[in-house]
Amino acid sequence: MNVHKNARLTPCGRGILISRLERGEHPEDVATAMGISASTVYKWRRRYRAEGDDGLRDRSSRPRHSPKRTPADLEAKVVALRKQRRIYHLIATEVGVARATVGRILTRHGLNRWRDLEPARPENRYEYDKPGGMIHIDIKKLGRFYRTGHRFTAVRGGAGSRGVGWEFVHVCIDDHSRLGIADVFPNERGESAVAFLEAAVAWYARMGITVERVMTDNGGCYISLAFKDACKRLGLKHIRTKPYTPRTNGKAERFIQSCLREWAYAKAYQSSDQRARELPRWLHHYNWHRPHAGIKGKQPISRSGIDVNNLMRLHS
Repeated sequence: MNVHKNARLTPCGRGILISRLERGEHPEDVATAMGISASTVYKWRRRYRAEGDDGLRDRSSRPRHSPKRTPADLEAKVVALRKQRRIYHLIATEVGVARATVGRILTRHGLNRWRDLEPARPENRYEYDKPGGMIHIDIKKLGRFYRTGHRFTAVRGGAGSRGVGWEFVHVCIDDHSRLGIADVFPNERGESAVAFLEAAVAWYARMGITVERVMTDNGGCYISLAFKDACKRLGLKHIRTKPYTPRTNGKAERFIQSCLREWAYAKAYQSSDQRARELPRWLHHYNWHRPHAGIKGKQPISRSGIDVNNLMRLHS
């Protein structure tokens, strides 16, 4: 219950008021002691006598009758037209009411915003049935720095690390196992994307995984001829996401979120170079030791299909 900050009486206070009256105190004395008017004391005594404890509860301030309220059939017509995706002034013109009235009706029914009319998107969940069936690749832009920033020091201003530029974290994650790899590059051009793709395919090969497909967004480096030639040379089928639909490449997006929370912004690094040196250690933790919610709490390495006899050789 929301109680006004200056309210003298709450339901508990009204109960105390009634108990004092029942002890024989005069209403005027109770009013003075509780800092309220005598008429208020009489009002709550009258309600208590008529309704008992229920009479001491808060009541809605809504009027019992609203003779000027829009008729129910007219309101239903406004709602029906809105569900046909009509805008406010067209509904007002067709129904014959003010635009403000249309707004109040739609707000009351939770239909005043366009997004309230959108049907819920179906879950776009899929998973290849073996490691290497598809890998997802994406890029995250991070600022370079040579001293700890205000994110951790909470001190703004000063020289900071202005003008030192950006670095780009290229990430890759296997659709089935969730084994991930990432590396820091100075740019997001085609040659960097190709170098990372070749390194990723080679890394999965060392884990006994043959990559068949790669999914990317429609970034310039991924639609370049260099990337196209690299996919052909490596025997990969290149799949690009639908424009403006990041959920299609959701595993890579989620992997980036984990990278940011657990590595890039996990602690106060002295410089971006120190942050980059920490990346391999975190990736090892992610692949070998960290439970992954998307695969029922298992570690990604457990779904890689690696022979257990080779685990010690690879676990380094």
